[in-house]
Amino acid sequence: MRLVLACLFAASTCLLSGCATTGSEDWVELRGQRFVVEIADDDASRTRGLMFRDDLPRDRGMLFIFEREQPLAFWMRNTYIPLDILYFDDERRLVSMAQRVPPCRSNQCPNYPSAGPARYTLELASGRAAELGVAVGDELRFGPTIAR
Repeated sequence: MRLVLACLFAASTCLLSGCATTGSEDWVELRGQRFVVEIADDDASRTRGLMFRDDLPRDRGMLFIFEREQPLAFWMRNTYIPLDILYFDDERRLVSMAQRVPPCRSNQCPNYPSAGPARYTLELASGRAAELGVAVGDELRFGPTIAR
């Protein structure tokens, strides 16, 4: 009996302390498609980005958040997977994108600049933007766990 009570106590403690899945993953939505995202919102995480990764699932991405709207440019140094790079302004409207950007393992990687000031950059697996029919002006919706 004591063992049963101990197990029940441990299970209830775990549930109350958040051991169970809470469904609080960070996500964004673009053209009705939801992507679970990793957030890069400081210099270190933005610099590292998706470097050295061998895979990016089709329903995942990385959201780069900057302090203010400004011209942005990304490069693919040490990024092993091709990506779509989408730039969004303060209102989370698509400003421009670079699609099917190839990996780059050298020090001579080209830059992929935004066509105008942007505050958010979303990196997705190569080809996803075309699959969704993404166009300039599309809105990026944030899940409730992403600070605006």
